[in-house]
Amino acid sequence: MPFNQKPQKFNATINTVEIGCGEKAIKLGGESVFPFYTFDGPIDNAPKVGVEISDLGLGDAVPGLKEFYGDAATPAEMAKKAEAMEGADFICLRLEGGDPNGENKSVEELVAVAKEVADAVTCPLVVEGCKNVEKDADLLAKVADALQGKNVLLLSAREENYKAVGAAAGLAYNQKVGAESAVDINLAKQLNVVTTQLGVKAESIVMNVGTAAAGYGYEYVVSTMDRIKAAALSQDDAMLQMPIITPVADETWNVKESMASEDDMPEWGSKEERGIAMEIMTASADLAAGSNAVILKHPQSVATISKMIKELV
Repeated sequence: MPFNQKPQKFNATINTVEIGCGEKAIKLGGESVFPFYTFDGPIDNAPKVGVEISDLGLGDAVPGLKEFYGDAATPAEMAKKAEAMEGADFICLRLEGGDPNGENKSVEELVAVAKEVADAVTCPLVVEGCKNVEKDADLLAKVADALQGKNVLLLSAREENYKAVGAAAGLAYNQKVGAESAVDINLAKQLNVVTTQLGVKAESIVMNVGTAAAGYGYEYVVSTMDRIKAAALSQDDAMLQMPIITPVADETWNVKESMASEDDMPEWGSKEERGIAMEIMTASADLAAGSNAVILKHPQSVATISKMIKELV
C-alpha cells in the first residue's frame, strides 16, 4: 500500500526579524513549519551561522583558531577575517572584558571597541554583553546608541535588566533586542510579555532560550525548544513566535571534553578536534530543535554547519 504523506500546515508563522543593513542583511524566522520540515512547506529564511569574536582577543585559543586569525591584533581586524570565514552570515562580538570579576574594562572602552568592529565589517553584527546584568544594562544601552543605523542585535536583555536594555535597543535607538532566559518555556514567554509591554515590538525581539553542550543535560534544551515551536505554530502563541538565536561556542568550548589537555587525557585525542566535534554536535542539535541561528567559533565548525543547513533547506 503506497504511503501518502499529508503536509502538516499551520496558520501561524514565526516572526521575521531582520538584522544588519544593505545586501548582507539577514532575516531570522518567517517559517510556518517545524525545523527543516521542508516537506511540509517552504523555509524561505534558512537558519544562519554567526562567528564569535571577543574584545579580549584569542587568549588561550586552540592552534587552529590562532592560525586562522594570524596577525590580527585587534577585535576589528579579527572581525574582518571572521566575516570572510566560509559559511559565516554574521559576526557576534562578545564584550566579556567588561566583567567586573575579570578585566573590568570601562563601558566607554567597550563601546569604542564595538564601534570599531561595526565600522570594520559589512555583515550584520550581534553584540553580546559581559553577562553581568548591572554592567550590561549600562553597556548595551550605550552600544545601542553608538551603533545607531547599524540595525544590530543586542544580547541580552534578562529579567533583571530588560527595561534598560529593551528601552535603549528596542525603543530609543531602533535596534533588535535579544531576550535571554534559562532553558524554560515559561521564563521565555514571560520575558517576551514584559518586554512587549515595555513597548518593544514583537518583531524586534529574538529569543536566546539557552543551551547546553551536547551530553550535559541536553534533553532540557530539546524539550524547551520543541515546546516553544509547537506552541508558536500549533497554538498560535504570539508571545512565543520570536525566532531563536543560540550562542553555542561559549558553552561547547568550556566543557572538559574541549578543555582537557592532550597531556592529561591522551586517550581522548586532539584537543582541537574534540572542541570542533562538540561545537558541531551541539549546533546541529540546536538547529534541529528549533534555533534559527547559532553562534560558533571555529572555522571548521562554521563551514560544516553552513553546509548542513544548505543541504537540508
